Amino acid sequence: MAGPAHHPQIEGWARASPTPSLAEAHATVPVAAAGAPLWRRLWAFSGLGMMVAVGYMDPGNWATDLAAGSGYGYALLFVILASNLMAMLLQHLAVRLGVGAGRDLAQACRDHFSPGINLSLWVLCELAIAACDLAEVIGSAIALQLLFDIPLVWGIVITAVDVMLILVLQRRGYRILEAFVAALVLTIGACFAYEIWAARPSPGGILRGLAPDARILSDPAMLYVAIGILGATVMPHNLYLHSSIVQTRAYPRTPEGRHEAIRLATIDSTASLGFAFFINAAILITAAAAFHGTEHQDVADIHDAYRLLTPVLGAAAASTLFAVALLASGQNSTLTGTLAGQIVMEGFLQLRLAPWARRLLTRLVAIVPAVVVAALYGERGIGKLLVGSQVILSMQLPFAVFPLVAFTASKAKMGEFAAPAWVARTGWACAILITALNAWMLRQLFTA
Repeated sequence: MAGPAHHPQIEGWARASPTPSLAEAHATVPVAAAGAPLWRRLWAFSGLGMMVAVGYMDPGNWATDLAAGSGYGYALLFVILASNLMAMLLQHLAVRLGVGAGRDLAQACRDHFSPGINLSLWVLCELAIAACDLAEVIGSAIALQLLFDIPLVWGIVITAVDVMLILVLQRRGYRILEAFVAALVLTIGACFAYEIWAARPSPGGILRGLAPDARILSDPAMLYVAIGILGATVMPHNLYLHSSIVQTRAYPRTPEGRHEAIRLATIDSTASLGFAFFINAAILITAAAAFHGTEHQDVADIHDAYRLLTPVLGAAAASTLFAVALLASGQNSTLTGTLAGQIVMEGFLQLRLAPWARRLLTRLVAIVPAVVVAALYGERGIGKLLVGSQVILSMQLPFAVFPLVAFTASKAKMGEFAAPAWVARTGWACAILITALNAWMLRQLFTA
């Protein structure tokens, strides 16, 4: 159980004791005592990483990974690897902020910045969540169409009712929610293990693809897909989410208990993001092995991939399992998107909405453009909208990453929980790299 409250050095914060993040679930998950076996202590933190990893394998990843694999073979695997390594570091910093400072990222921003800046950051974060939700809406609707022949427009409308699933799970307890998410993640993994087996990719091609390819700097189309991968992999709202949900664990709120919680939560998230790397790499590898170098190498659309996987690979279940995994991915991502929306609204604005109202509001923002595009442009328009949503996410990343790195590098704000110098320097390098790539992509798009 949690020990007595103990806050780290807080002179750098405007408020000494913010309202607990996700107050209804704060410190509700028991943690084994310090003398317990390591596996028992790790088990208490298991599930957090899976909740975060969901955002790294949502339907937006599918569109960008398919485009990368079919168009460029294994060449962009290194982008997925680099993105995941950056994600591991940034999620560690989110854990460090949540545990060490007792604040989620939205609360930390509200404490530090002026009201005007906070309002801007909140709007940008809401746009990122809406873009992420747009990908989930589209992914789920496409999966329903592929599996049950439901028209896209109706599939998009049906996704509005998944708010009821979230309400049911939340009422049954936070660990139930985590278990449901983990089950869907494992379903996605099993489906893509089959796809990899059926595709029989080139081991040599995979290894070569993990090395950087200089073509990315001279090919605007390749860079656009790479930035889409980055936006789909390193999710800005996940930084807000992770810094909050780690506080659901009832670790002792003492210096020793906090250091232990940071270590265990980092192990959990790193392992889970390693699994997310497998999923993303598997999508790209399947597309590369099935389509690149063939008459189908322009496949960048989920519908096309579904129609072609079984005939091209000669595996009867390839297309069906592809759609099952897509549906699981879309439903999983909608759960974590709801929590992230609640966290940023409460953290930035101190405004609480009923979970069903918050979910319905976010989903309606995503449904309107999706329905319009589906009705006017059909499958092709939806595919382009899906990739575009990931570029929007990537554009918002610096506005979440720079504050996170700055806060966790500050001894005035974090005290003994401040990130080591090498971690902080690496975090700054990631933030600068992300910003530079975004600027490069904008230049290429507007001068092409």
